[in-house]
Formats: sequence, structure tokens, C-alpha cells
Amino acid sequence: MIRRAHSTQRTSFIAVLTAALLTASATTPLTAQQALFDRTRPPATAETPPLTVPTVLASRLSNGLALRVVEQRDLPLVQVTLSIAGGGRLDRDTPGLATFAANLMDEGAGARDANALQSALAFLGASLSTGANWDATTISLKVARRNLEAALDLMADVVLRPTFSASEVRRQRDLRLAALLQQKDQPGVLASLSFAQALFPIGHPYRHALGGDSTSTARFDSTLVREFHRGGLRPERATFYIVGDLSAADAQRVIGARFRSWVATGAERQPAPVLVTPAAPQGRQVILVDKPGAAQSVIIIGTTGLERTNADYAAVEVMNTILGGSFSSRLMTNLRETKGYTYGASSGFTYRPLPGPFSVSSSVRTDVSDSALIEIFKELRALRETPVSGEELARAKAYLTLAVPGDLESTSQIASEMADLANWNLPLAWLREYVTRVGAVAAADVQRVAKQLLPSENAYVVVVGDLARIQSGIEALALGPVSVRAVSTITHE
Repeated sequence: MIRRAHSTQRTSFIAVLTAALLTASATTPLTAQQALFDRTRPPATAETPPLTVPTVLASRLSNGLALRVVEQRDLPLVQVTLSIAGGGRLDRDTPGLATFAANLMDEGAGARDANALQSALAFLGASLSTGANWDATTISLKVARRNLEAALDLMADVVLRPTFSASEVRRQRDLRLAALLQQKDQPGVLASLSFAQALFPIGHPYRHALGGDSTSTARFDSTLVREFHRGGLRPERATFYIVGDLSAADAQRVIGARFRSWVATGAERQPAPVLVTPAAPQGRQVILVDKPGAAQSVIIIGTTGLERTNADYAAVEVMNTILGGSFSSRLMTNLRETKGYTYGASSGFTYRPLPGPFSVSSSVRTDVSDSALIEIFKELRALRETPVSGEELARAKAYLTLAVPGDLESTSQIASEMADLANWNLPLAWLREYVTRVGAVAAADVQRVAKQLLPSENAYVVVVGDLARIQSGIEALALGPVSVRAVSTITHE
């Protein structure tokens, strides 16, 4: 009762205060500026200031290990990111090995097992992570400056002296096999894999999932992982990206003390050769994967993409932002806001050292699977056939250019940006050129690259869903030849 009385008194007080404020605002005359302010229109944005890119100091150790240092003295923090070129392209005939080996590096290193290593990192207030993508194996460390050298000792163990114990390899292998088994029940994974197998020929590294498959994973043992580590992680392929409260000279000293003696000891592991270049599909080819009882259908529509170093990169990014690369894109506005078919729809080019794919993807209600396909192709054709408006073009260009400073806010973001650009031998300062090029994109450029790259008439169309409910409707669209695949047939060759 006392609590309720107190609550009542507080509610009454808030009501009286609100009424007083409303009365005051109603009786206070508006200033001339307030009277002229139109609340139905968004305020004009100020002129965008020139992009400031941090200065990068480059050096190299005697063993070939490269250093890229950005001094940031605002906070006593240091981000150290080691990127070793290769990644999933080194898997060759063992799909998933690069990510498996990378994930094991911090599961015991030096004289410490996984628990002792994490305890030591926690004592220093440091965070360390390991992983691999298609392009590189990455080890990242973030720590306060005062604990940097002690944390680097742990990082050196992880990079140079991972344990790869037989028991830990078995445990992680069993966990991955269980995860791969679960993925067979995930429509999004099935759609991505079906699309990759349609687009990329046998022998192409991107035909496989980065995490591998059950057949290859079952072969993983400590000997195989150690061989991959010795042959694939080499100092001449490695670069340290160091950002934070540290001078270039100090970076040379602390990194050199721990990594100057790093010498590759195994036979060099080379990326798998790409003997066949994927060709764009001829016409529209529809691939349906049956997932009985699915409440949604996963749709992927795509074709071959382009290289990241293509001269039209800026125009392509503006075009894709308009199509499906932002929350206010045409695909999102149509499929989510107007039609209510989905929570989200997107499009994008996957940039890798080898040309990756372009794709449109969305998960839609089962009962509108055919209708969603109609709307997606309508948007693809519209961007190819009709010039974009000046307002839409300006919004897309602002979306891209104003996001760049935000990617350079923290030490980890700067290190990540440097490592990403290095995949194409681009310096951090290239971002200024990128902003200039985006600003110069015209509506004619957007339409030109849309005509060249968007798959209006030539595309792979993958739909994973309950075929008993969606197949007849999709076939009635007459998009192209239809093939049906069972989940059990979607395997890695």
C-alpha cells in the first residue's frame, strides 16, 4: 500500500509538471527563426569536410615481416593485427582446413592450455582472437599500452608455438562436424551452397564453403593441422597492422624482439590454381531445393561479379547502394515496406582476389515466393532501363562517402581497414581517392554499370523452401529451366 501511494503521488506530480510545461510552451511566443522552421522537411546538411586519413609508417623486419604503424595518442590503447596472406585459398583438397587451423591457434599455445591462456589474457585486460577468411589468417590483439609487451608474449606463443594437441584437435573436429550437420537444416546455408555450386565450376576454390564439409573435416588431425601451419603461415606473407599509443620505433622494437626470429620451416603451401574461370549463366536457370514445412523461402539470384580493382568500382558501389546496399534501397523499400514480404532484402558484390559473385538475397514468406521473384526482377530491370533521379543518386553517394570517416574511428577499425585494403595492394590513403571517385559518379554511370552487371535476363535463381507450396507458382513464372535438388545432394565435391 505504501508503495502504491508513493507511485500515485509521483504520477500526479508528473502530470502537473507536464501540464505546466505545455502551458508555458503555448504562451511563449515563437522567435522569428522558429516561426520560419519547416518541420515537414529534413534540415539541410552542412558541407562535408575533407576526409582526413591517418598517416601510416611502413617498415620491415629482416625476415621479411612487414609493419604498418598508425600513431594515435588519444587513449592508452594499442591494437595489433597480424594478417597472413592465404586463408581459405590454401585449403586445396581439404576444404575448411584454414579456418580450422586458425581457430585452434588460441586453444593452447606455448606452455599454456586454452584455459591458462585465456586466464593470462584476462589478467592483462587483453582480448585476443584468431580466425581466417578466404584471403588471410588473422590474429588480433587489443590491450592497454602498459600491458602491451606482456600481451605480445602471449600473442607470439599463439602465432609461433600453437600446441595443436591431438585431444584438442579431436574435440574441435567433433564440434565442427556437429555444426556442419546442423547446417543441413538451415535454408540460408543450403541456398548459399547451391548458388556457389551453380556458379563456380569444379576445381574452383569458391565452389566450397569456407568452413569445409563433413568429408574433409573427418580427415583433420594434429599432423595435418601442423603441416598447414608450417607451410601456410610464413613471415614473408605476414604484415603487422599496429594502431594506438605507440611510436613506429617502439613498434619495431617490441615486434622485432618477439618475431624477428620467425622463420618458415615447412614446405610452402600454395593457393589452389584456378583452372576454369566461371562464366555468366546463359538465360535464367532456376534451382529449387525442397525444405518441407519451411515457413519461409530463401531466395538468391545472382551471377558472376567483378574484380575489386575494376575501374568502375565507385560507380558499381553507388549502383548497388541504390538497388539493395542500404536500408532505404529499392529492394528494401519494395519487398519490406511496400509489399510486406520480408524483414529484409539486400544485394551486393563479393570482392575477393579472384572475382566473386553478385547476388540478391532475401527470406520471404512461403506464400509470396513467386510474387517476391517478380518484384526482384522488376527492380533489376528498372535500374538497368531507367536513369536514377538526382535525389536518389545524391543520397546513395552521401551514404557511401559519409560512412568512410566512421570506419576510421577506433584503433581496431583502422587496423581492419588497412588489412582489408592490402588484399588489393591499396594503401589507406586510397580512401581519399575513393571518396572523390564516388562524388564524380553520374546517373549515366549508374545505368551503364547496371546494364553491364545486373542479371535481369541471365541469372541463377536459387529458392530453398517447401516445394509442395511454392513450386507450381514459381514454374508458372516461366523464368527458365527448373531443376529440383534434394538437400542430400547438396554436397562438396
